[in-house]
Amino acid sequence: MTGPNILILGGTTEASALAQALAAAGIRGTVSLAGRVERPAPQALPLRVGGFGGAEGLAAWMRAGAVTHLVDATHPFAAAISRNAVAAARLADVPLVALTRPAWEAGPGDDWRRVPDMAGAVAALAGPPRRVMLAVGRMHLPAFAVQPQHAYLLRLVDPPREALPLREARVEVSRGPFTQAGDRALMQRHGIDLVVSKNAGGSGARAKLLAARALRLAVVMVDRPALPERDEVTSAGAALDWIAGR
Repeated sequence: MTGPNILILGGTTEASALAQALAAAGIRGTVSLAGRVERPAPQALPLRVGGFGGAEGLAAWMRAGAVTHLVDATHPFAAAISRNAVAAARLADVPLVALTRPAWEAGPGDDWRRVPDMAGAVAALAGPPRRVMLAVGRMHLPAFAVQPQHAYLLRLVDPPREALPLREARVEVSRGPFTQAGDRALMQRHGIDLVVSKNAGGSGARAKLLAARALRLAVVMVDRPALPERDEVTSAGAALDWIAGR
């Protein structure tokens, strides 16, 4: 079979949008997910779930599947897979582009305390007890166990299967996109004093920041991790243009 064959490293709304665009254009492709979500959203292209075994494993998978283009449309904080994607693209001699969301920028009325990483966010919570909306994802929760004085609100895609590592925490199980009105009501219902967020960018998760601005709440904002140099686009349409140009 000739023609492009795209591997999308997914897990974001942008990845799903690109899969839909490729399917509509009759272009072959596969969406790969890490498998951290129990019920992944349906995709317009064939889906694979699970890791590849590092950069070498990803390169071998692309060679075996005759992949012609690699699109890294993972979460901006999925640093390990993004670094592996850069290395694998070189090993397999497959062109790579990152489909990524522009980072959020603070605006009038925002009270952001920027920190360089998750350790910085944990350190920023030192002090007296507060009611904290912790919007950092399930995998980072254990790091905050050293700040047990707070009452935490967690929003997770799946219900937790194990005991949470936080002494006092409430869980809201829901999947975005969210609305400013909904997040404002959620924060008021739980008496939130402070929001901790990763700078994920995009529109689906921005609602909590707009709600925090409206309620005049401080936000501890975790900066994105540093990644190797790579081509980047910010929309599915631009990714299609890149594929056509390559």
